[in-house]
Amino acid sequence: MQKQRKRILLFVVIPLLILTGIFSIRGLDPVETIPEEKKQPVKDLSHILERGVLRATTDYNSTNYFVYRGEPMGFHLELLKLFASHLGVELEVTASNNLEDNLSCLLFEEECDVIALDLTVTRSRSRFVNFTEPHSQTRQVLVQRKPGDWFNMRSSEIEDHLVRSQLDLAGKTIHVQKNAAFISRLNHLMEEIGDTIYLVEREEEVEQLIEMVANGEINYTVADEQLARVNQNYFASIDVRTPLSFYQNLAWAVRPGADELSEAINEWMREFKKTRQFANIYNKYYNNPRSVYIAKSPYNSLRGGNISAYDHYFKQYSEIVGWDWRLIASLAYQESRFNPSAVSWAGAFGVMQLMPGTAQMYNVGPESSVPEHIVAGVSYLNWIESVLENYIEDERERVKFVLASYNVGLGHVLDARRLAEKYGKDPNIWKNNVDYYLLNKSKPKYYLDPVVRYGYARGSEPYHYVYEILERYEHYLNALEG
Repeated sequence: MQKQRKRILLFVVIPLLILTGIFSIRGLDPVETIPEEKKQPVKDLSHILERGVLRATTDYNSTNYFVYRGEPMGFHLELLKLFASHLGVELEVTASNNLEDNLSCLLFEEECDVIALDLTVTRSRSRFVNFTEPHSQTRQVLVQRKPGDWFNMRSSEIEDHLVRSQLDLAGKTIHVQKNAAFISRLNHLMEEIGDTIYLVEREEEVEQLIEMVANGEINYTVADEQLARVNQNYFASIDVRTPLSFYQNLAWAVRPGADELSEAINEWMREFKKTRQFANIYNKYYNNPRSVYIAKSPYNSLRGGNISAYDHYFKQYSEIVGWDWRLIASLAYQESRFNPSAVSWAGAFGVMQLMPGTAQMYNVGPESSVPEHIVAGVSYLNWIESVLENYIEDERERVKFVLASYNVGLGHVLDARRLAEKYGKDPNIWKNNVDYYLLNKSKPKYYLDPVVRYGYARGSEPYHYVYEILERYEHYLNALEG
């Protein structure tokens, strides 16, 4: 179940650079940036509704998108989920901290429908994308380091060591993320102050550069104020109070011609921004005093690089069934939220929520260790897999059947396959085929059917169980290395 990653390549038919944070085409009109053979009818809202999936790309940082204690989180992730729910479609998210990749995903490959991140709205960028209703505003600020013994100094003494006037940037070297909008602003600033600012474009993303300032590796970088203020909670030694721009709108972007999608987002965003729910989400990520503890947690995918305290065991024992360890972790989160003391109403226990009968098969009990519980759970998955591989050849499809069987029992899943076959559906395809009959196995029409051997099942739980595990697994793929 290792997700295959496709590198997004820009076409060499044009000399495409993303400088000053936008496409800067040397001597070419924007429409010429898309090769003729790639030009297709724009995928608009009607196509998304027919597909049943909204595809979005965002960036990966401490506010927009990350995983904390197994839970995918982020300002833009939450907004995307709500908007997808508003449309009545599923959400598929990919992440890249390279704006070039995000723009290519939207404009060239058309693998996503919306770029959902803090895109600064500029006139030059509007030549290439359609901006939506702004979701917030910010300004660009200088990130600099306070003097080494700042905590023993008076405020006035600290100020003497800091750049407060933009004129004082003359001759300074500022490191910025490659392709960021900050480059354009700094170029304009050089014109305004009539002197040179030395720019160093870096592959590191903004938060990495902020940390480099805090650690003394570089002296200056630039960030959006709201992200800089969040990072000031982590690094008390940095100062972010010198503005480099006026306040600017931040918005999502869709491809030109996707007018229905653009209007749908605009209408929803305008109304949603007025709600208390939006304010709560914004404050959760940008004005939350607990953010420093979240960011420094070993179970934050950004800094700690872990999903749980048991990642080592998921990695070690995932080999039993041959699955990606992050899929095992997603299942364990679904079962217990990684709580080894969890006990369900039905008597399932531990991180893997083993039923007593299943646990007995693998010689474990509530008193057994977490590694023993994980071995038993993964071994049970492997047994289910060994049975179902006689019926379902496609590995990716089979995983869905195995997950459902882990939750509700193999017998009920085999019943749903028989019902699907009887009613002319494909018994080897989960979505819109077998899943429908498992979902409805609580109805007499189906659980009393002669082909059913295991009777009634409350099918809504395993139905949602499969999709929630797989959705979370996709987030784990985005956020954590294999």
